[in-house]
Amino acid sequence: MIALLQRVSHASVVVEGETIGAIEAGLLVLLCAEKGDSEKQADALLTKLLGYRVFADAAGKMNLSITDTAGGLLLVPQFTLAADTRSGTRPSFTPAAAPADGQRLFDHAVRQARARHAKVEVGRFGADMKVSLTNDGPVTIWLQVAPKPNPGS
Repeated sequence: MIALLQRVSHASVVVEGETIGAIEAGLLVLLCAEKGDSEKQADALLTKLLGYRVFADAAGKMNLSITDTAGGLLLVPQFTLAADTRSGTRPSFTPAAAPADGQRLFDHAVRQARARHAKVEVGRFGADMKVSLTNDGPVTIWLQVAPKPNPGS
């Protein structure tokens, strides 16, 4: 699983002209499931991102997590994070999980996030979304929990 965390002062997702998710200060997280990912990788990634210290403490140091600050969390599915760009000028998305697996793992991550964090908003899997944000810092961090290798490969 891959997560691109962006510390934001606000962020929102619009689908077909309707705002379906919005937060004030917190994290906008683009999420991507890769082939071979399971709920185990989704849970590990969620634990990491909820505990990741990207917010300033009283001394101005990045020592607080989204859990510490009780900020908003906006989770947006984004299969393009798995793009293979090693050759040519057109990305390949073969590393991404199949759509059904991607949706299952995104939905799982959302359920787990809502069980562990009070302010969770979401984008819509498979939709043409318009995502707006004001990146605070800017702080943008890539997190990844690698899929378990296939023993037959």
